[in-house]
Amino acid sequence: MNFKQGLPIYAQIAARLTDEILSGKYPPGARIPSVREYSALLEVNINTTMKGYELLAREGVVENRRGMGYFVSDDAIGRLEKQRRKEFFEEDLPELLHRMQQIGISRDELIEHLKKSAGDM
Repeated sequence: MNFKQGLPIYAQIAARLTDEILSGKYPPGARIPSVREYSALLEVNINTTMKGYELLAREGVVENRRGMGYFVSDDAIGRLEKQRRKEFFEEDLPELLHRMQQIGISRDELIEHLKKSAGDM
């Protein structure tokens, strides 16, 4: 995994697992790889991976079943979608609107392109 500067590695690991959960790779109730397995896969320190798992556990996305490992919580998808939507509207969208303003893209032009893109879906 290529890690980005400016964001802690454990947070990037949590984000990757979040993406995998949202994509259906690990559905609700499914066991996710052990900390040791995921650390080996990503070639990172076990303690770093553990921090990522603990972050997801605090957020209610995964739960630790003693002696069995970590499992995706039953309401993980709803929690993650709610969180991602909030991030989109509070962070991504204002940045997009700012960039549009900088380069002179109107809302009408954006809507036109969105309609064309939706036709391709």
